[in-house]
Amino acid sequence: MNMKTTYKHIDEMKPWSDKLHMLECISVTPETPDVMTFLFRSEGPNWFRYLPGQFVTLELPVGPEPLFRTYTLSSSPSRPYALAVTVKAQATSVGTRWMFNNLKPGMRIRALGPLGDFSYVRHPGEKYLFISAGSGVTPMMSMVRDMSDRAPQSDISFINCSRSPSDIVFRHELEYLARFMPNLSLGFIVENCGRTDLWSGLKGMVDKAKIALLSHDFMDRTVFCCGPEPFMAAIRSMLEASGFDMARYHQESFSPAMPVAVGESDLPDDGEVLAKIGFTLSGKDVPCQPGQTILMTARSAGVRIGAACESGICGTCRVLKLSGEVEMNHNGGILDEDIEEGYILACCSRPLTDVQVEA
Repeated sequence: MNMKTTYKHIDEMKPWSDKLHMLECISVTPETPDVMTFLFRSEGPNWFRYLPGQFVTLELPVGPEPLFRTYTLSSSPSRPYALAVTVKAQATSVGTRWMFNNLKPGMRIRALGPLGDFSYVRHPGEKYLFISAGSGVTPMMSMVRDMSDRAPQSDISFINCSRSPSDIVFRHELEYLARFMPNLSLGFIVENCGRTDLWSGLKGMVDKAKIALLSHDFMDRTVFCCGPEPFMAAIRSMLEASGFDMARYHQESFSPAMPVAVGESDLPDDGEVLAKIGFTLSGKDVPCQPGQTILMTARSAGVRIGAACESGICGTCRVLKLSGEVEMNHNGGILDEDIEEGYILACCSRPLTDVQVEA
């Protein structure tokens, strides 16, 4: 890398926006046996502007059609020259497994983002409980890294649950940061220990007693929770049963949308005119069946619109609406200013009139 051409002061660079961007992978770091961190820089060059805890959607060239996968950022916007995702490869992973096997420094991929509401910036508190399991640690790490640079006196109880001591992601960095953050307390809970594991911490499944032991004043804290859905459901239920003020509870989730059922009453009467969707780039005008989204109609017509979560969270399916009216029920995957500019999310938008979109 030619540092003479890549080194620029931040005031000489433009900020990264929430539009589609090309990223160049600049390093790959193993974290645990099934977790890796991929570090990127932006072509441009640009500096990265986002909130700690937000996510991006990567367009992965897995097959004939690219695969869109959403990943929370583990890097901190307080260090704006690079952006990182830390990902875990499950047995059934397709996109993440492709990254493990193929994504190397120098390769370029497209990204959409950043988006998301899971950030202490959006939900500030006087003191925090960050509780995570497995790779759910990534948004917590982004927020802790950001606080270590901006507000090292922040009061944080950090609890992470892992399968074994060797599966604790970022353990050594967290222990290092705790030296410089006097109010950062760390608590690790592991399910199992091997005979060769040196471990004196808590073991077993997370419960109220373990949380109280690691964070005695957890009822007074603003809670951020991230991990597998059963884990988050257990934490949420435990807090509700304890009388916790759930207005101070926040969780990250990319749960898929439930398919919309079309009943007989939704079907058009004989002679009824269906709303038409015009896909201007593809040159197709397609009738939309009642209850269907613009994304469903696009797929039935062979029009390609990228999508990942399909629940109005990730923003991958954002398209420009040129005319017409839609009903859009999203989950935070699009900014208010984008809506004002005419953008919609195809996965959760249903036409109320004839509609034209740029797709």
